[in-house]
Amino acid sequence: MPSTTGVLERKDATTTPARRGTLALRDRGKRVKRHWQLYLLVLLPLAYLIIFKYIPMYGAQIAFRDFSPVKGILGSDWAGLKHFRTFFESPNFWVLIKNTLVISLYSLLVGFPAPILLALALNEVRGMRFKRLVQMVTFAPYFISTIVMVSMIILFLSPRLGFVDHILNAFGMESVNFMGVPNYFSSIFVWSNVWQGIGYGAVIYLAALSGINVDLYEAARVDGASRIRKVWHIDLPGIMPAATVLLILNVGQIMNVGFEKIYLMQNPLNTSASEVISTYVYKIGLLGANFSFSAAVDLFNSVINLILLLTVNYAARRLSESSLW
Repeated sequence: MPSTTGVLERKDATTTPARRGTLALRDRGKRVKRHWQLYLLVLLPLAYLIIFKYIPMYGAQIAFRDFSPVKGILGSDWAGLKHFRTFFESPNFWVLIKNTLVISLYSLLVGFPAPILLALALNEVRGMRFKRLVQMVTFAPYFISTIVMVSMIILFLSPRLGFVDHILNAFGMESVNFMGVPNYFSSIFVWSNVWQGIGYGAVIYLAALSGINVDLYEAARVDGASRIRKVWHIDLPGIMPAATVLLILNVGQIMNVGFEKIYLMQNPLNTSASEVISTYVYKIGLLGANFSFSAAVDLFNSVINLILLLTVNYAARRLSESSLW
């Protein structure tokens, strides 16, 4: 029987690159036609990213120009790194960096492990009614808007009307204007964020805990492992991939402190501790109409976040099997 190997090899060799490209394009078209519903679902998120995330990058060049709304972006004079140098030499530079890092690192150190601890504790609760009650109580604050949350904080900590002041007076202590003391600002901001977001964050880890194989718990029970041992050797490794990804995302946003809440909590007495890069960009760029300078500050902030994201993702990929890419 004659061999067909040589015939196939000759046929494959005679296929030109253009012919192979045409066949590949035809196969790709067939796959798109076969799964058009899936591509249609992806189309809307893709259009959102292109319109609202990628196209606005064109305007980032005003950080390198003396932007004038009359002249437009391309018509404005080229300034190079002038606005970046102005920011680096500004007396506010180190104050903004310090305040941003203090609040961000404080939020990361307190806010990141809090949902993990709550999820581990709820996972050990056997009474379903009590467990659902705790989940409802901790999850409900997540739906409070930022404006309402800040109004509650100001009201609770008011030196005359707040219940915190009444408690201090009941123990014989003097009234304290918490919102007017700069040293208290970061703690008020961080712990109110923990109270508002701990329930939502715990849901993610509870979902990861529900995917752990129950045979592991049975084996640990047979071996006589305590609850602490089960949490350490089963629960924590089970949620580690999700925790690693969330940690990478949080570190990648470490320079982006929540603008709305900080801006609403600011007052002339606590500005020395509450002025961060995001509020500074808003005041200089929109209120002061210095668009090029504010764009340079914000671009610098974004580059730092990108470097942190790439660094932490690389470290996570080297140290564990979990990473963003």
